[in-house]
Amino acid sequence: MSSLIEANGPLFGTLLVFGQIGLFVLVLLLSLAFLLLLDRKVWAAVMMRKGPNVVGPFGLLQSFADFGKFLLKEIIIPAGANKTVFLLAPIITCTLAFAAWAVIPVAPGIERGTSWAVADLNVGILYLFAISSLGVYGIIMGGWASNSKYPFLASLRSAAQMVSYEVSLGFVIITVILLVGSMNLSDIVNNQSDGFWSWHAFSFNNILLFPVMFGMFIIFFVSALAETNRPPFDLAEAESELVAGYQVEYSSTPYLLFMVGEYLNIVLMCAMMTILFLGGWHGPVPVGDWINDYPLLNSLGGLFWFMAKIVFFFFMFAMVKAMVPRYRYDQLMRLGWKIFLPTSLAAVLIVSGYVVYTGVQA
Repeated sequence: MSSLIEANGPLFGTLLVFGQIGLFVLVLLLSLAFLLLLDRKVWAAVMMRKGPNVVGPFGLLQSFADFGKFLLKEIIIPAGANKTVFLLAPIITCTLAFAAWAVIPVAPGIERGTSWAVADLNVGILYLFAISSLGVYGIIMGGWASNSKYPFLASLRSAAQMVSYEVSLGFVIITVILLVGSMNLSDIVNNQSDGFWSWHAFSFNNILLFPVMFGMFIIFFVSALAETNRPPFDLAEAESELVAGYQVEYSSTPYLLFMVGEYLNIVLMCAMMTILFLGGWHGPVPVGDWINDYPLLNSLGGLFWFMAKIVFFFFMFAMVKAMVPRYRYDQLMRLGWKIFLPTSLAAVLIVSGYVVYTGVQA
């Protein structure tokens, strides 16, 4: 790709980057439509019903029908709402959700040593921290601008919940950074290329780290549920108490933007678990160096494994929603501050001590 840009000039390079971004966004939206259908089908199967099955064969076009419905409905703005902030909030939420995906490497690149990512930053982890921290603003703005007590209370709940669990998520990610010695997401993936026994969730090649890293994997999964307001931590959208939470006054396209942003963040968390703990695009068994002679096959195979792992985690998210009852708010906060925070901090100390003592990364 770099040779193409050098041969055709900077304008071609700019157009190529915009083309990559457009293609990536299109694929992401199409994937989101079918993942949403999977979500609803899993809930239906647990409840012993069919789920969406009218629009298209097996309901495959249901998400597209819902998308069209939201686009065509009238946008209703409450009389007492701050209209500018009210409409800006879902745009911010959706834009930040897309922006976070810019540094996610989804497969090895055609050129050796590269990866399929819009921007393969050396500080990709810091970029994700920054974007996830800004995501709270869209929810706060939406709840406040609605000028209603239910959305405002829900936005405060959601903001406190997201800030609380970002701390433990940060410490979990630090343990992985210590093992790899890099904040580049591609480096983290390549550090797990020797098979499933080298994946950070198991760390069988460093058996002393296995209980620590497996515990961090579980904490990251549960914290991801809380960070994305998924059951059993959907206190911000508790129907029995707060109706639809901070989205209750929204309709039509603004509501659609909130939902797209929420599901993009859910899939992002699935991708982060895949990258940090389950080997990214690497399969459970190494295929050998011969695959480097077939770069396209290597890229497509890596993309398959990456997508399969994301679908697996998304399925687990859906199963948790279908089976686990909602926590109380005090239980939610107690779990985050009194259990996950000290446990993840202790894990940082253990892993850093291991790295300093042995002098090598995993």
